[in-house]
Amino acid sequence: MNTLVIHNPANGEKITELAADDAASVAAKAARARAAQPAWAAVPLQERKSCIDRFHEGVTRDMEQLATTLTRETGKPIQMSRNELKGLLGRLDFFVGMVAPVIANETVFDEAGMQERIEHLPLGVVGNISAWNYPWFVGCNVIVPALLTGNAVLYKPSEYATLTGLEIARLLREAGVPQDVFCTLVGDGAVGAALLDQKIDGLFFTGSHATGSRIAQRVGPRFMKLQLELGGKDPTYVCDDADPVAAAQSLADGAMYNTGQSCCSVERIYVHEAIHDAFVAAFVDTVRGFKLGDPMRDDTYIGPLTRAPALDVLDAQVADAKAKGAALLLGGHRLPGPGNWYAPTVFSGVDHRMELMREESFGPIIGIQKVTGDEEAVHLMNDTRYGLTAGVYSPDGARAQALLARVNAGSLYWNCCDRVSPRLPWSGFGDSGVGLTLSTYGIQTFTRTRAWHLRSAR
Repeated sequence: MNTLVIHNPANGEKITELAADDAASVAAKAARARAAQPAWAAVPLQERKSCIDRFHEGVTRDMEQLATTLTRETGKPIQMSRNELKGLLGRLDFFVGMVAPVIANETVFDEAGMQERIEHLPLGVVGNISAWNYPWFVGCNVIVPALLTGNAVLYKPSEYATLTGLEIARLLREAGVPQDVFCTLVGDGAVGAALLDQKIDGLFFTGSHATGSRIAQRVGPRFMKLQLELGGKDPTYVCDDADPVAAAQSLADGAMYNTGQSCCSVERIYVHEAIHDAFVAAFVDTVRGFKLGDPMRDDTYIGPLTRAPALDVLDAQVADAKAKGAALLLGGHRLPGPGNWYAPTVFSGVDHRMELMREESFGPIIGIQKVTGDEEAVHLMNDTRYGLTAGVYSPDGARAQALLARVNAGSLYWNCCDRVSPRLPWSGFGDSGVGLTLSTYGIQTFTRTRAWHLRSAR
């Protein structure tokens, strides 16, 4: 029997061992989902909405238990686990509130006996290979609108957040979603690969660009709905008229929240030379104040990295930056003891020869580069293969928005960062992926449209 061992990244201790799927069990679950989907699509929308409302109630009821599970298996500080669950509730309300008008039939022409109508149908069976850094957010961005619109879901949580994935499944079953309509696949990358072999109508993946590229090559010839939410190297420019202390405090949080393990974490900072030194001093002072320690403590801000291999990535970026002349102001090393711990790390004097400014870090590390003005800042912000988010700090809204309009990114921030709203689409340019989640478009993406041409008899 295949097994999956779950470890606590804070101390390396084994939490549990789970029975894992194999190719045969994945195929069996896919067949059951295919058989169950038409009946689920025939369930009145109001009842599907009621299931998600009951799911909402379950998350609210079990929040502390769910937060503890999330923190133990990912290392996310407990207050941030609670924040993720609390933030999820608003997303659930948005999906439930907006699904009816989004998928309602639309009559777009009705004259002289000819009517033209648009119908929205479920895709069918949706595969979802999800992420570990925000498993409730990222998973439910797919799971909930997919179920609401009448799809069956084959859900493969990350092997680093499988216990949370099983909690999602438990609460959905308790809420009334049939087990074959929402099937959880347990295991590592081999199980995800087995999912790709199934007859599915859509594949929704969140993770690295490298894995997303392999998925695209694998399923491309089958012409299914493919959506890839990949990485970012998210830049922010701090203008000369910005408050350097306020900007530094905001961006330190944007870079280090969730131990820097967010696709929309601030990963590159460009600061106008007029306020550069003041900004850097305030930034380092802010990061020094972040408490690192046991993720189960309410006052912990920096926890362990979820994945041990990420330590090697950070070591390599630190060594490369130092070798090419960057100034290490804070951190730059692993911490002793068991678990996946890395000191919060800040560099100044960086440039685009360095991996730190070009490749995704996904950890508590940041490079700050001095720029001479707006033109240089915009050029450097666009000097990337990614395009997820970008921000500008300035009291001048017109200036900031004019600069942001020139940046190639799917989400733009003025005087804020690392923020996601259920009302706005979440998408990326370039190697940050294809497709979108959230907003009304993120509900409609789980449907296929059908056109009706109706001429009345004469």
